[in-house]
Amino acid sequence: MSRYDQRQWSSNVLSPLEDLCQEEVIARKQPTLAQLRAFAAVAEHLHFRDAAAAIGMSQPALSGAVSALEEILGVTLLERTTRKVLLSPEGERLAVRAKAVLAEVGALMEEAEAVRAPFTGALRLGVIPTVAPYLLPTVLKLVHDRYPDLDLQVHEEQTANLLEGLAVGRLDLLLLAVPLGVPTVTELPLFDEDFVLVTPLDHWLGGREGIPREALRELNLLLLDEGHCLRDQALDICREAGRADAPVTTTAAGLSTLVQLVAGGLGVTLLPRTAVKVETTRSNQLLTGYFADPAPTRRIALAMRAGAARAAEYAELAAALREALRPLPVRVL
Repeated sequence: MSRYDQRQWSSNVLSPLEDLCQEEVIARKQPTLAQLRAFAAVAEHLHFRDAAAAIGMSQPALSGAVSALEEILGVTLLERTTRKVLLSPEGERLAVRAKAVLAEVGALMEEAEAVRAPFTGALRLGVIPTVAPYLLPTVLKLVHDRYPDLDLQVHEEQTANLLEGLAVGRLDLLLLAVPLGVPTVTELPLFDEDFVLVTPLDHWLGGREGIPREALRELNLLLLDEGHCLRDQALDICREAGRADAPVTTTAAGLSTLVQLVAGGLGVTLLPRTAVKVETTRSNQLLTGYFADPAPTRRIALAMRAGAARAAEYAELAAALREALRPLPVRVL
């Protein structure tokens, strides 16, 4: 082997080995938690026997741990006399750091324990506007009664924003209308609910039952603004009824405004059954009509990221929520 080859071999082989040795030296010089705990105990009690008893360590082991820590840090932490133990000036400064490190480790362990426990910590729930006012009272009561340690944080947004928030981790769980058709999202169906027709008092379909879907072909249907999934569902229902298009001249940002427009005689609208009681009691100028079976419906579900770490917890929440929703005018799944 030539001298050039030897130098090249040394560079290629010895340099990584030297790096490994340096890493091992650095690793050996890292204080252990046991050493920090021993030093913190001595700093608090200023007595080896009392400090050893406080942390359940033998006195020789504690003394050895402190000595090892001094060697690693290259600092004399204690001034030892025959009668007492004193902190050196350097020891006083580093004792504060040692206690802070131990406190953070303790907080880390507590947080890990909380994370392992089901239904604790924060749960960021996204809800669509056409669900939030009508289902949240049931959801909030369930969480309050059954999961008191769960920090439920509610975000009301339209479907597209909710799905974006779920994808990037801003939200944990969604409550919305399905199907979504998103492969990366797992749906946990809760219930199906019928749509009803809301009309002014003088409308010929007001208060009727068994309304055929075909009646939607000729109605002046008022809809929510674009972006609301309920708008798209209403348009789908119209298309299923044989209506080629649904010209829209008036829209609303929310169901409350939509219903007031109906009460004012501007047209009719479709409401999910869970919204009827809340919205129609706002005016005495409204009637509700019910479709013949099978009535147009929508499905409401919880949705989570596929493979979510808390999947089992969310499935249990969905099961509990189904039972809690039974008193509502829905068909629980």
